[in-house]
Amino acid sequence: MNRYLRQVWAMAAKDLRVELRTRERFAAMGAFVVLTAVLFNYAVDRTVVHPREIASGLIWMIVVLGGLLGLGRTFELEKEEGAIEGLLVAPVPRDALYLGKVLANCVLLTVVVALTVFVIALFFQLEASVSWLALFAVLIIGTVGFVALGTLFSGITAGTRMGETLLPVLLFPLLVPLVVFGVSSTTTLLAGFPAAGVYGNLRLLGAFTLLALAAGVGLFRFIVED
Repeated sequence: MNRYLRQVWAMAAKDLRVELRTRERFAAMGAFVVLTAVLFNYAVDRTVVHPREIASGLIWMIVVLGGLLGLGRTFELEKEEGAIEGLLVAPVPRDALYLGKVLANCVLLTVVVALTVFVIALFFQLEASVSWLALFAVLIIGTVGFVALGTLFSGITAGTRMGETLLPVLLFPLLVPLVVFGVSSTTTLLAGFPAAGVYGNLRLLGAFTLLALAAGVGLFRFIVED
């Protein structure tokens, strides 16, 4: 087990080191987060719509669309000069490769989620009474499920000509449960209701995330070997 975990971490650490050097994916996602928040800040008529009424949907929209900018390039490095072939001949289980990619993407997306919440809270003046711990629990669990599916489908689209263009077409229909339960929970928390009101949705999000991870672990080997 320790060896397996080291293999997962080695894969994740490789991707994170590359991202720290280049900052390509984070720069793209960070710019998208800030620019989208600024755009909606000036586009919303506050005399008609209370900012809190759209904040939850906006948070999830930014996280999903911004996350796609990074997830679509998950296997970009491996596509260059046939590096994926080197990974496949390495004595590392296929599911460890997948989980390493998921872990690296989760770290990156968690930073994007934190930036999104900060920017939305700043521009839309969210109340301090919000249960922030429960809010971040909902967002992080949903993010892990999103990343698990996104990484799997990024592997599918990496070998096609359409690449990143095809990814949202395949991924969006499967994200409907995540977005529905995520937005519902976030709306409840931003309205000032106690965290106990979202436990049901939180369990459903957790089940969705576990199912997405299980699907990724089981199917990834067939994707990379085709």
